[in-house]
Amino acid sequence: MTSFVPRIVAFCCDKSAYVAADRAGRLGSSLPASLEIIRVPCAGRVDVIHVLQAIEQGADGVLVFACHEDNCHSLTGNRVVQVRIDRVHRLMEEIGLERERLELRHVASTNGAKFAQIVERKFQELETLGPSPVR
Repeated sequence: MTSFVPRIVAFCCDKSAYVAADRAGRLGSSLPASLEIIRVPCAGRVDVIHVLQAIEQGADGVLVFACHEDNCHSLTGNRVVQVRIDRVHRLMEEIGLERERLELRHVASTNGAKFAQIVERKFQELETLGPSPVR
């Protein structure tokens, strides 16, 4: 029997979370090898189809990292993505997929430790949930 290792796709805002992920690595935080980071110019550019494709292509969970409220470099990207995440959550519920598999988080570029903590917590949560039924 093979043990389950959750695959996480993380869409990371270029101005905040991507820098935080790099900082986490420099601080010596060990991020799961099954974490796939996708750098986006702004979290507001992450569309419903991107999240659904990540799930369809085998992600057990998806994290979308955005700038903090009122601190978005693109002004409203973090609010735009919240609407899209809410839409995907509704779709997930309709098809019987746990909404915990998708999460929007806000992280500052200076907070690599928080980035690593969020990823580790999601990894543990997905270990409990088990493999995505879409896999």
